[in-house]
Amino acid sequence: MNLRRLAFILLVVAVLGAVDALWIEPASLITRHERLEVPHWGAELRVAVVSDLHAGAPHVGIDKIRRIVERMDAEQPDLVLLLGDYGIGGPNGSHGVIGGTFLTPEETTEVLKDLRAPLGVFAVLGNHDWWFDGKRMARALNQAGIAVLDNQARRIDREGGAFWLGGIADYWTGGPNIRRTLEQMDGSEPVLLFTHNPDVFPDVPARVSLMIAGHTHGGQVRLPWIGTPILPSDRSYSSGLFIEQGRHLFVTSGVGTSILPVRFGVTPEIVILTLLRSASGQ
Repeated sequence: MNLRRLAFILLVVAVLGAVDALWIEPASLITRHERLEVPHWGAELRVAVVSDLHAGAPHVGIDKIRRIVERMDAEQPDLVLLLGDYGIGGPNGSHGVIGGTFLTPEETTEVLKDLRAPLGVFAVLGNHDWWFDGKRMARALNQAGIAVLDNQARRIDREGGAFWLGGIADYWTGGPNIRRTLEQMDGSEPVLLFTHNPDVFPDVPARVSLMIAGHTHGGQVRLPWIGTPILPSDRSYSSGLFIEQGRHLFVTSGVGTSILPVRFGVTPEIVILTLLRSASGQ
């Protein structure tokens, strides 16, 4: 193969990669199903999870959010958890992503209010929400019927046994307090925690059956043989299930983009988690 042909092939590969990263993959959406056996759990629970909408980022307009809501409702989950970063607000009033078109919290939550689940729809805030206006975002979510848990716990009663749900504030901007959240939980029912940034996970005690988080976008770019060049996690929690000393963390790569409107090898996703008691019964 001569050099001219090789250069042409490399150019074609680069162009196709750019098209995928800038248009095809960021505009895509998959529904990912995961069955997780977790410790101290009770009856089966289906949880619909979505994170990092970054509404207003390229390829994440109101129509995309409406499609996300429709897909989640079609799954008929028992519980819905929203993991923060609903808009594209960045530090110092910036939009936080190249090519973004700002959407207000009220515009976004007007669509999110159609989410349905018999055990409720709950949310936490992310760093972009606080960089923009965390109080306004929380107010818009609450007015849409979505309960924001900020270092707060709720007891969820259901057939098959109650459990505790705890929302932990954002690691970067919200002042997370796992201990205070757990102190609100009476009894020995199973505990499910959710938060925006997974880097709080090392502080989670063994009592917690599972923590669910987002924030990382899976790195937005995952290259063959190289992996993820940039990841906004001090502890390399990219996406998927992590087990440390018997404690369980699940991280979703979310939907939107930040800074650069690029996704490659990390397709935007909704996640449907089916939580099951571990085979050991512990």
